[in-house]
Amino acid sequence: MQPSTVNGPDALTLRTAHTSEVSGDELAAAHAMVASTFDEEFSAHDWEHALGGMHVLVHDGAETVGHAAVVQRRLLHGGRPLRTGYVEGVGVHRQYQRRGIGGMLMAEIERIITAAYDLGALGATDAGAPLYRARGWLPWQGTAAAFTPDGIVPTPDDAEFIHVFPVEGQPLDRTGELVCDWRSGDVW
Repeated sequence: MQPSTVNGPDALTLRTAHTSEVSGDELAAAHAMVASTFDEEFSAHDWEHALGGMHVLVHDGAETVGHAAVVQRRLLHGGRPLRTGYVEGVGVHRQYQRRGIGGMLMAEIERIITAAYDLGALGATDAGAPLYRARGWLPWQGTAAAFTPDGIVPTPDDAEFIHVFPVEGQPLDRTGELVCDWRSGDVW
């Protein structure tokens, strides 16, 4: 598959590619840029969670100024496993914020989710939640849990940060329970 590239506002370039199609240098630049937007609250596990799926990168010339990734996860809802496009590593370089780059990133992420998944989901920061809600992402109103090596364990502190992007034709009760698959670091 060839990475796709489109022109964005102010002659920025948007590129969509699988992790395997992104060079090590480009991944390192994206990682550094995203980590800088989180003020040291972006762990090695957080970056690892963004790998293995599709990356959406915005460049200004050779500089990476925006990044978002969508990776496949299994979420259980209403007794049914959902192939979920889980959004990770969303960040826009501080000098480029408030220019529509977040919207560019999420439009492409949403296109991927709608085409390939049963559901979109993400854990929103306080700063990111307004962007996601303005784009139609819905806050989870029910309970949250995780499949762990010890079975299903409630994760009540995570429920308030979870947002979902329902895909047309997929039933979803946002007041029910949502269970995520296990991974190292933050499970949500």
